[in-house]
Amino acid sequence: MHRVRTEVDKAVIGQAGTVTGLLVALLARGHVLLEGVPGVAKTLVVRSFARAVGLDTKRVQFTPDLMPGDVTGSLVYDARTGEFEFRPGPVFTSILLADEINRTPPKTQAALLEAMEERQVSADGVSRALPDPFLVAATQNPVEHEGTYTLPEAQLDRFLMKLVVGMPERDAEVSVLRLHADGFSPRLLTGVQSAVSAQEIRAAQDAADRVQVTDDVLGYVVDLARASRQSPSVELGASPRASTALLAAAKAWAWLNAQAAVTPDHIQTMLMPVWRHRLQLRPDAQMEGVTADAVLASVVQQTRVPI
Repeated sequence: MHRVRTEVDKAVIGQAGTVTGLLVALLARGHVLLEGVPGVAKTLVVRSFARAVGLDTKRVQFTPDLMPGDVTGSLVYDARTGEFEFRPGPVFTSILLADEINRTPPKTQAALLEAMEERQVSADGVSRALPDPFLVAATQNPVEHEGTYTLPEAQLDRFLMKLVVGMPERDAEVSVLRLHADGFSPRLLTGVQSAVSAQEIRAAQDAADRVQVTDDVLGYVVDLARASRQSPSVELGASPRASTALLAAAKAWAWLNAQAAVTPDHIQTMLMPVWRHRLQLRPDAQMEGVTADAVLASVVQQTRVPI
């Protein structure tokens, strides 16, 4: 984690939490939704992260006229052979940057469902496996809603984490300007080198899977999920899939911290990024300004922690 952060910091300053979240999702074999206003380096941090972990990456700019085949690939007629052949789409990469995913209609958004869940693409009755490792990093703008399509709950549930990319602190913003004043080009990513290999990442994924979890910690995750469903501000609480996602992220975070077992602290650290996009608040709570993060903070305070 330190080596990856060091490399990404050469291009992106003040987003250590976002980089850590991407790394946790990669080790947990999950996907990430990045939410932030324009200009906070959402795209740049993903491109820099992909280079730092030594993985191939492709970027898709989602637009209202984008078709599912433009993402997954399509059958193309070959006049020389007289047959149709499959032409892979940009999803056949290790890290797919889905830029402004809420700008494309649900039909195209749903084209990613099979790829995200099954790690494969089916066309003409043939299933084609995606590279390993594979991560979808999607971005969306929370303040501009004209011409956007809200992600359905089933699509949101496929994202392991939702990371909120905020404005940098003053010192970090000064460092960003200094970086650009010295001639840094965000298009070239000069100086960012690969810090790990794909083999190391796969080994780290297997190691994270082997992190131990006690029955008390499993019960703590279930108690948190049940408490979220009973909150008066929540219409739809954390599902069993949300609990398994939280457990996977906590195991990856424990391994990154050189811990052999998951503790309640690891669960609490991963709770908000893993569950904030899975809670559906009641309309009256939304009108009162209640947020999912506030609900989750209350759930953590009210749930007994196993000793």
